[in-house]
Amino acid sequence: MSTTSAKFLQSSLGKKLLMSLTGLFLISFLVVHCVLNALIFLNDGGVTFNAGAEFMAHNPLIRIVEVVLFIGIILHIIQAAILTRQNNKARPVKYAVYNGKAGSTWYSRSMGLLGTLLLLFLIIHLKHFWVLSRFTDEITSGKETLFNEMKEVFGNLVIVIIYILGVISLAYHLMHGFQSAFQTLGWNHPKYTPVVKAIGFGFSILISLVFAAMPIAMYAGWIK
Repeated sequence: MSTTSAKFLQSSLGKKLLMSLTGLFLISFLVVHCVLNALIFLNDGGVTFNAGAEFMAHNPLIRIVEVVLFIGIILHIIQAAILTRQNNKARPVKYAVYNGKAGSTWYSRSMGLLGTLLLLFLIIHLKHFWVLSRFTDEITSGKETLFNEMKEVFGNLVIVIIYILGVISLAYHLMHGFQSAFQTLGWNHPKYTPVVKAIGFGFSILISLVFAAMPIAMYAGWIK
């Protein structure tokens, strides 16, 4: 990497650009993850879902993408922490009168909190499914299937509530993050911004509703 590139990435704009790119990559992963998990709604006893999960688990390309995904998550978290710290340092003395609602939504001002809640949710989610399928032989040995694991995990009302709260955090995080990423990439124009906002809002709601419907449907017994 050249000195110029290194300096750019260390600049505020460079950090925002890197955060936008990692954010968009994570959004693309969400789409794939959502489509795969939505296979449970075929209600075929988890046959199609388990086949999809098996393919994802043993596909070398997917395993490489997993590594890239974790790097993306780590970079996204680091950049978020750095930018938050820089913003706080840039304004060491708070204004005597501050109208927090002026020109921004509450969730755009609460990305740090929403991101923290989302990180805690992600850790719980990885413990329930990813660690089990990648680092134990419970799934690979054939003793258990990922579909049955979902039924067991989402049979607990407390876990279902935690997942729903996590998904709500995801929705608000996406509402701001989607538009912010495109704005950083230069799509901040009176002609395009309303379209990006509308797409981002619709995407955030749709993805979050599908993710929330999974634990609810499992707990309610709608998925057999």
